[in-house]
Amino acid sequence: MRQGRDFIARHGETVFNAARRLQGEHPHTPLTRTGFAQADEMGQALRDLLGPRPALTLWASDTGRALQTLAVIAEHLELDWHAARRDVRLTEIGMGSWGGRYYADLMASDLPVVADGGLLHPAPDGERYPEIAARVSAWLADTDDDPGDRLVIMHGISSRVLRGVMTGQDAHPQFETPVAPGLPQGSVVMIAQGAETVVHRGTGHAPA
Repeated sequence: MRQGRDFIARHGETVFNAARRLQGEHPHTPLTRTGFAQADEMGQALRDLLGPRPALTLWASDTGRALQTLAVIAEHLELDWHAARRDVRLTEIGMGSWGGRYYADLMASDLPVVADGGLLHPAPDGERYPEIAARVSAWLADTDDDPGDRLVIMHGISSRVLRGVMTGQDAHPQFETPVAPGLPQGSVVMIAQGAETVVHRGTGHAPA
């Protein structure tokens, strides 16, 4: 078990979120003005907790929305965004042929999209929850010796699986994977020694 604290944040609102489109692993869905405001709130909350220039290792999914969110937070913390590490294993659930489509269009075709608790049903050709758990667990294993605290900017579904793995949640009865409770966009949690605390609760969309 890691000795440092992990601050795990969900990126701010994007143009896809505002339009109610599934974005999944889509790499370039920029933040809206609301999304930038949510990133500001996360940055201020972390600044209030950690002070300026905290000793944090910065991590992010390699998507534009995660990196934009990190840029704003890093400015609040007076940290170097360019020092951040990126990893594709932190990206969002792969939505296959559903990616980019409107929630309403899929639902109008009687396709199951949103599951209980704000989770997303996998697309027929999309990524399954055990696959998400495998990749985030591999990232955890590869970075277990990161020194001290770290900040990780990622996504709605993938962060719930990562948090579930890190806090030892029971496997979800439908998706057979540890899944933590959902939080809105713009939220930050702290995980220390397997226990999770909400640092800032955002006001954005749920689900992803």
